[in-house]
This record gives sequence, structure tokens and C-alpha cells, in this order.
Amino acid sequence: MIFSLVAVDEVTRVAEARRLAVSAARAEGLDETAVEQVGIMATEMATNLLKHAISGQLHLYRLFHTGYAGVEILSVDRGPGMSNLQACMQDGFSTSGTAGNGLGAISRLASSFDGFSQPGRGTVLVARKYLKPATGPRWIFGAAMSPYPGETVCGDSWGVRQFGNGASLMVADGLGHGLAASDASTAAVTAFRTAAVDTAVAVIEDIHRALRSTRGAAVAVAMIDENMRRLRYAGIGNISGVVLGGARAQSMVSHNGTAGLEARHLQQFDYPLPEEPVIIMHTDGLTTNWSLDGYPGLLRRDPSVIAGVLYRDAARGRDDVCVVSGRFLRG
Repeated sequence: MIFSLVAVDEVTRVAEARRLAVSAARAEGLDETAVEQVGIMATEMATNLLKHAISGQLHLYRLFHTGYAGVEILSVDRGPGMSNLQACMQDGFSTSGTAGNGLGAISRLASSFDGFSQPGRGTVLVARKYLKPATGPRWIFGAAMSPYPGETVCGDSWGVRQFGNGASLMVADGLGHGLAASDASTAAVTAFRTAAVDTAVAVIEDIHRALRSTRGAAVAVAMIDENMRRLRYAGIGNISGVVLGGARAQSMVSHNGTAGLEARHLQQFDYPLPEEPVIIMHTDGLTTNWSLDGYPGLLRRDPSVIAGVLYRDAARGRDDVCVVSGRFLRG
């Protein structure tokens, strides 16, 4: 499994988060020093949630499917928030009378660390540990997801393929909930990874054929060409896509249908990429009327942080949900 979700609502959850994070790090091939560092990061982040958060969650991801082996730990909460996140990252800073070394230790141990916090609204933090340094110009993606209430697996999924200065992103929502929905969205990810990189419509057609033995899924594919400053998009079913940056947000178009069952009208749309674009795609477990206007500076944060904030504040709470964000890093 590439994803685990831990609701940090009592002390045993801290040990559970550490165990899952350590297991993911070993599965990604990290050496034992890095594995131990991942364990410390998970412990510190879970402990912070237990002490300070309301409805705190840790999302643990293996990163092999993004093109860069490693582990990501995403912390999402509705706690009191912080007025100065950078100050809270300094060793010795504490709001609860403790030693105040948590966030500082996490940022030192992590390959990358970022966050966003607003007083009264909560905090979202992300820490990654890579097998090898992820350097140079590249697209980077992050996600937040959770299963339908009461289910143990998420019926939504996503995948990414990297190529040069471009990337291809896919989001799938298996029909219904539970294991059968998860099987359908997982099959969509598998087909996406092996599809010929041609057009977004051709990739959807490959996925459609691969899902005929499943209950089907809503699927959308975005193919991003950083050199040409274009995005090619095709979708079938209730997957939403938005390009942010520049003067306005550009919503992307999906058609009705279900991959694996009915795909009568497939069409690719081309969109220009603005300067410093942020791509967001999500399933219908997230409301479509969200806005980032009330989050000053969020668009400049790590994609996982953006996805985590949207997940926290715009998830319907009665469905599987997956929200993915991506941006281009120039160095």
C-alpha cells in the first residue's frame, strides 16, 4: 500500500504512525539511518497533533509512484494554528511549556519541509525524506485523500509520470466505495502507468479498456508540457481540474461517462500554462465551490500543503476524497 491515514486522537496513535512510517521508509529502500530519521519525524509530527490539534491526521505516503523514491508525511489539523510558523520552527520555541524542539528537528531531518498555518483555522505541514536528493527543474505533486467514512480503503486514487520538464497526472474515482471501488481506481492507475504517452484521450482510452472487468471509474488525465507552456486535458466523469496562476483560474472540462462502462464522448482540451502555474485535480469528494482567496500565500507553498488545506476545509465528509496539486520547481 502506498498510503496510510492515522487519526491522532490518543497516545497509541503516535506509535502507530511511527510504525507505518518506518515500514514505508524500508519499503522505499532508505538506509537504516534514514529510516530512523523518518521514525523521528513521524513521532514528532504525531506528538504535536496529540498535544495541540483538533481532528489531527497524519497522511503517510510512499513516493515511488511520483518518480522519486522516499516517504512523505502530511500533517493536517484544525487546531489553534500559528501566527508565525517560521518562529515555531526554531529550536526552543514552544507554546505549551515543552522543550520546543519538534518542528526544528523535523525540518533538519527532512529532505524537504513546508507548512501553512492560520490562527483559528489550523496547520498543515509536510515533510519528505528521499532515497536520493530530488534536485533540478521538475514538476512536484502532492495529495491528500481519505476513504468513505467507515471504510478502510479509499475508492479514489491518483498517479503521475515524469518526463523531462513535463509530467502526466491522472486522478480516478472508482464507482461506489470500499474494496471494489479501490480495485477500479487502482486498475486505472496501473493502466495509466503503462499507457503510451501520446494524447490525453489515448491514455483515457487505454484506461477505459483496462477497467472493463471492474465496476468502472471517473478518470481524468492532464499532460503537462513545461517547454511548450501547454496542458492537454481529457476527463470522463466527475473529476474536476483547475489551472491557477495569472489573472484568473481556468477550469478544465470533463465529459459525462464512466471509464470501463461508457465512454462515448472523449475530447482533449488544450490550456496555456500561466507563469508559476499550480494544477489542482480532485474527485467529487471535494466540493467544487472552494476558493483560495482566504489563504494568503498558500499558492506559493508545497503542493502537498495546498492539497492538505483544501482537503481539510472543502471535503464533503461523506465520500471518498482525493485532491492532488502540482507545480513546477525550477531548482
